[in-house]
Amino acid sequence: MVAANVPDIDMVGFVRGEYFSLAFRRGITHGWPALLVLPFVVTGLMMAWDRWVRRRRDPDADPADPKWLLGLSAVGVVTHPSLDWLNIYGMRWSLPFDGTWTYGDSLFIIDPWIWLLLGGSVFWASAPGGRGMVGWAVLGVLTTLLLVVGVGGWPAALWMVGIVAILLARRATSTPARSGTGESPSSASLSSGHRRLVRTAAVLVLAYIGAMVAADRAARAHVIQAATAQGIMVVDVLVAPTRGVPHRSEVEVQTDDAFVPGIHDWFATPRVTLRPEDAVALRSVPDDLTDASAGAIIDEARAIPAVANYMVWARYPYVHVTSADDGWDVLFGDARYDSQPETGALAGVTVYVPRSAIPDP
Repeated sequence: MVAANVPDIDMVGFVRGEYFSLAFRRGITHGWPALLVLPFVVTGLMMAWDRWVRRRRDPDADPADPKWLLGLSAVGVVTHPSLDWLNIYGMRWSLPFDGTWTYGDSLFIIDPWIWLLLGGSVFWASAPGGRGMVGWAVLGVLTTLLLVVGVGGWPAALWMVGIVAILLARRATSTPARSGTGESPSSASLSSGHRRLVRTAAVLVLAYIGAMVAADRAARAHVIQAATAQGIMVVDVLVAPTRGVPHRSEVEVQTDDAFVPGIHDWFATPRVTLRPEDAVALRSVPDDLTDASAGAIIDEARAIPAVANYMVWARYPYVHVTSADDGWDVLFGDARYDSQPETGALAGVTVYVPRSAIPDP
């Protein structure tokens, strides 16, 4: 678990602001150079803990095996960027040598069905004490609230059915505590069945991920076909999975001058619905500005650190200039998040350019 979270040490970038963090995250600690180094770092930390804490508390304990720790650390570290890559936020695998972003576009950044399969199998196979059960209960309540409040509908209902089914199945298959001791069943007594359970869950997750990857590729073809049929000249297409609803995706079709939003739904007829009337222009400026003046204003805005950092991360950027008191407000956004103001810095950055900064506008 520690190894699987280590790549996110780049969250320290938030101390320099949200926009700096956008330019810094999913990079140096997530790419393949870090994958070669971080397992050794985690192993070293675990060996130090084993020597200076664990075995001091229990001098009779066997020392940890560095080979197993290194293997587990490598698996944990690799899973993190691999899963990160599967969403639309993106990854930079080759930093510090190459800052190119790549995107899997196949899973929402928070996927409850992976949580249910993997988390449910771990809970089913566990034998926690009283405090452990409290921890599992808190986790279950929080994730359920996230689904109920954030998604609702049939995904929330299916999630709760899954939680209840896991609780009932665990109760039916667990070995009762030894009479008079109040002890939980030992992990050894159930290890064979638990290993099969966890392996089955892992296989199901891999099958689910494979299906989502294939569905994204097929959906892209559907969107291109639908856009072409409507006379939309396609430059690029994004099919973005939605939270908790695997069959439904948000769509952005990039043209030469705009982003056309839409929806792809495998269960709808037609599967693709595009909304050209809601298209977001790649560049929008006041009518009284010449192209040269508009370009100068945008260049001045791009030099502001918050904008420069945002543009490092932006995948489908657009810029809108509006007149303000003795100057201009310049909005830089990303079509992936332009309809989601609740995402904060991801949705865009607006800066002010004073008239005095632009010669002869």
